[in-house]
Amino acid sequence: MALIERYDKGAVRHLTLNAPEKLNALSDEMLAALIAECDALEADDGIRVVTLGGAGKAFCAGHDLKQMQAARQSEDGGRAYFADLFARCSAVMQRLQQIPQPVIARVHGIATAAGCQLVATCDMAVAAEGTRFGVNGVNIGLFCSTPMVALSRNAPRKHVFEMLTTGEFIEATRAREIGLVNRVVPEADLDAETEALATIVAGKLGAAVRIGKQAFYRQAELPLAEAYAYTGAAMVENMLDEDTSEGITAFLEKRKPNWTR
Repeated sequence: MALIERYDKGAVRHLTLNAPEKLNALSDEMLAALIAECDALEADDGIRVVTLGGAGKAFCAGHDLKQMQAARQSEDGGRAYFADLFARCSAVMQRLQQIPQPVIARVHGIATAAGCQLVATCDMAVAAEGTRFGVNGVNIGLFCSTPMVALSRNAPRKHVFEMLTTGEFIEATRAREIGLVNRVVPEADLDAETEALATIVAGKLGAAVRIGKQAFYRQAELPLAEAYAYTGAAMVENMLDEDTSEGITAFLEKRKPNWTR
C-alpha cells in the first residue's frame, strides 16, 4: 500500500497521505514519500496545481510520537535522530513552497502540530466544516517550535502565540478568520470545492504562475526596496514570455488566449 496515493485529473495532481491508522502522521517513511513526490513534481511540466489531503478521519496528526520515543533508546538519548528528523521535516515544508506548482491543502478532521504546520505551509487551504487545528505539543511538554515558523507566517502573531502556549484547538471558521485557511465548506463538498479551486488556477498560464509563486515567497524575505527590485525583474521575465504577449493581445481583442503551454 502506497503511503501517498496519487491520481491526476487534467493538469491537477491529487495527493493523499495514506496512513489512516496513524492519523497520517509524518513518520520517517511519510516524510521520505513527500520528498519523493516533490521531486517528481519538480520535473513534471504537465502538472500545474497540486492538492494534498489525508485518508481516513484526519488530515494529519503531526509527527509519529511512537517513532520518536523509540529513538530515545539510542546511546545519545535520541539527540542525533531528533536533529535529523526536524531537519528532514523542515526540508519537506520548504520543498512544498519551492516546487513550481501551487499546493492546496484539503483538510478535514484534525490538523495538529506538524500537521497544522503542513496546512500553513501549503500555498492555499480549503477546510471542511468541523475541522480542528492545533499546535498542541505544549500539552505533552514539547513546544511546537518548528510548526510555529510556518504558522506565524500565515496568521497574526498574538493568535499564533496563544495557540502555541495554550495547546487549544481552533475551529475551521476561526482558522479562516485568522488566515490559516482560505475557505471552509461542508465536508461532503471538500473534494469538489478543492478541485474547483485547483482547476481555476490550473487554467492560468503555467509559466506566469511558476514565476509568481517563486516571487511570492522570495519577496516576502526582502526589505521593501529590494522586494520591488526583485519583483520588477520577475515581471520583466514574465513579460518577455511569448504566451504572455498572446494573453495581452487576446485581452485587447476580447477573445480567449491561444497559449502554447
